[in-house]
Order: sequence, then structure tokens, then C-alpha cells
Amino acid sequence: MSQIKKLSAGVTRTDKAMSDGRTIRYYDTDGASRDAVDQRQKEDQPTIGELRFDSLVNEWVAMAPHRQTRVFLPPKELCPLCPTVGESLTEIPEPRYNVAVFDNRSPSLRPPESGWELPKTQGPQTSTAPAAGVCEVVCYTSDHGKSFKDLSPAQVRTVLEAWRDRTAEISKLDFIEIIFPFENRGEEVGVTLSHPHGQIYAYSYLPPRAEKMLESAQAHKKATGRVLFDDLLAREIKDELRIVAQNAHWVAFVPYAARYPFEIHVAPRNPVPDLAALGEEACDAFPSIALEVLNRLEGVFNIPMAYIASWHQAPVKHDRDIMRLHWEITSVRRAPGKLKYLAGSESSMGAFIMDMRPEQSADQLRNVVLGK
Repeated sequence: MSQIKKLSAGVTRTDKAMSDGRTIRYYDTDGASRDAVDQRQKEDQPTIGELRFDSLVNEWVAMAPHRQTRVFLPPKELCPLCPTVGESLTEIPEPRYNVAVFDNRSPSLRPPESGWELPKTQGPQTSTAPAAGVCEVVCYTSDHGKSFKDLSPAQVRTVLEAWRDRTAEISKLDFIEIIFPFENRGEEVGVTLSHPHGQIYAYSYLPPRAEKMLESAQAHKKATGRVLFDDLLAREIKDELRIVAQNAHWVAFVPYAARYPFEIHVAPRNPVPDLAALGEEACDAFPSIALEVLNRLEGVFNIPMAYIASWHQAPVKHDRDIMRLHWEITSVRRAPGKLKYLAGSESSMGAFIMDMRPEQSADQLRNVVLGK
């Protein structure tokens, strides 16, 4: 039995059950009928992992030992994210698709039993808890050979609509604190499947980076009465030096204190707390700036650039008036054949040291000639 939902931008979502009880969601704009059935044998899903509290730094750590056996860099003919063709049965039963989102087969986090609560922190005596959350895979296209930068503007708009839809729906779960759509591209940043895709992690706690950003935003609001990210964006627009691209609804810039050789933040001019809150005009203007930014990044050295692209959103239940949606793209590539390794200072102390000025990388990105 299929469930169908109409979304913005002419996108239709069709939900289907997978053989093991997970859900796959197809996002289409061409009126495609999604009738294929998952023909694979039913498999037991992994049990939920654990959350353990590291009292030295006040951080939760998820334990998911079942992920040790997940698929690792298979050849194209065994790619689980390609469409199903003949007897080659994959995660996507259809012979073609536009955008597909499904529950992760090896999730770090998964929905808990009812009545779940995050334990109160009590130093080393803090209780262990089930690793509650949601992990989903977002397949951008059925074309194995493409990457996000190769998508058409219409396809990017459909991906955006999928992100918005999943953010809105997952936000309703009572055990979720914050939702994090992201993409890892390239083996240099740990990619295990080369098919163009991203993921969505929805956490039952605030991860360290989100917690630190929230604390800074709260302090700035208390001291000035203003929103920190709004002031940050205003400075970047005024300085102009680090602006990489912009249109009527979005601004892309290298941040003043960038941590990576190439780091680009993309923010809507009209501030919103999350993807679901974006207006239609901003949504329609997103594909052009997203494709320009990623093609500029790729063009710096004219080689495939490994990157992590992360959507930062407000928590789903609180402080939505001071936290702002923005997209952060970071690359560890500092030159052809050279990576920025997160070594002793970065990994052990969290103290980043940049090998180049942000203004220099912004200049390199702006000087890329597009459309070659």
C-alpha cells in the first residue's frame, strides 16, 4: 500500500514499505507511479545502540557496534543506492527514481520504545540510555556517476523539498532535539558509498557543536538584544571581501574565522530557524547559488573536491528565535595532492590552525571561471 503526499514545487512524495519494515519515500515531479515491491528476503534490523556520557567534556557518545559490518566502497555493479535492475536488488526497488529517502539500514540512532527520556547528567554516574534518534539516507539521483554539482536546478529543488519535508515531519517526534541533514563527499572524509547521496541525523540531544553555537547565541542576545548570526551575516555583507556568490535571497561567504582551507557558508537573507520555514521564493532561488558554490569549489584545482556539506538548524523545541538556518561546506583539500589533516592541535585540543587566510580562499573561489 502506497501513501501519497503533495508538497511544494510540484513535488509528490510516495511512501512504500521495504522488505524489512523500513520506509522508502520517493520524491517526484513527473507524475511517476511507484509500484515496485522490494523483492529481497526479510532481514532483522539491528537493535538500538547506547548513549554513554563522557563526563570529562560533558558530551554524549553513541555506541553503534553493528555499523562495523556495513557496506564499504562496493563496485558500481553492487551499489545499494542504484535502482534495482533485473536480479540486482538494491535499497531502491524502482528501476529509476528522482530523489529517494529511506531509513538507514545501519543506523547510528533509531527510534526508541515509548516513554524514552534522556538521563539527567550526574558526572561519571550518569545512566546509559538507548541511542534514540533517526538516521535516513537521501539519494540525490539514480545516476551513479553524478555528484550534487552535476544535478539540474530542478533536481536540486526536489532535493531541497525532500530536506524540508523530512525536517518538518521528524520535528514532530517527541524524542528529537535537533535535525542535521548533511553530505560527505569523497573518501578523504570517510565516504563508504560513492553514489551521490547525503544523510539526515536527528538527535535526541544537542551535539557539542550545536550546544556551543546555542550558548554563543544566547550570550550575544543577552548582551546586545540582537541575534548573533544576523550580526555575523551583516558584517560579511558589509566587508564584501569574503563573499563568494549571492543572489536576491542567498549569500555565500567564507567566514571571517574559517577553520578549513576551503569553507563556505550559505545563508538566506531572510533569516529562518530551519529548512521547513523557508519561503517559496528562497527555495526557488537556492538551486542557482548551491550549484554555483559547489562548481566554484570543484573549479579551484579542477579536480574532485572532497567536502562535508552540513545544514545547521535551530533546535526543534526551543531557542528558535535566535538560531539561524545556514549551510556549511568544508573541504580539507588545501592544494592538489595535499590535505589539511586534523592533527594534534585540532583533534586533541579542538584548536584549529589555518594555513591560509580566509580572504585568500574566497579570492580563489571567486576567480574560478564557470561554464568551462
